[in-house]
Amino acid sequence: MIGLLRIIGVANVSIWLGGSVFFTLAVGPAFFSEEMLRLLGRPHAGAAAQVVLERYFAMHQVCAGVALLHLLGEGVYLGRKIQRWTLWLLLGLLVCSLVGGHVIQPRLQALHLDMYRPGAVAEEHEAATRSFRLLHGISQLLNLVMAGGVVVYLVRLTKAPTEAPRYRFQ
Repeated sequence: MIGLLRIIGVANVSIWLGGSVFFTLAVGPAFFSEEMLRLLGRPHAGAAAQVVLERYFAMHQVCAGVALLHLLGEGVYLGRKIQRWTLWLLLGLLVCSLVGGHVIQPRLQALHLDMYRPGAVAEEHEAATRSFRLLHGISQLLNLVMAGGVVVYLVRLTKAPTEAPRYRFQ
């Protein structure tokens, strides 16, 4: 059971970090590549990126939830004391993903629609574009913070425990 618990934790953080890096370095930029813009046009490429971004934040939420359950499972099954800083790190990552997915993302979608709304006055378009760029920058910063937090969690998870478990199984 100890091995299974360890595999679940390492698999979860691997998927979490791999998904974050893949989205940040490959998927996100692909939507605004010359080929994609030529194929879909900027408004549709941006709308497609918004759809994928929703799932990206959902992945973060699921992985943070699994990590919290894993931490609890380690505490209960292995008799380890739950490290507060790890708990706070995971809770922080969960909160960041909830804010990104349920606060920032819907606002970005609304601003994107305002930016490309037919018949919009130039001032409305410029205001929506400015707000979108600012919020998008905040979203990118949040993404980097979350990726860094996942790396810190990976290091924590893969380092050898400093205390012996309460129960020894042979």
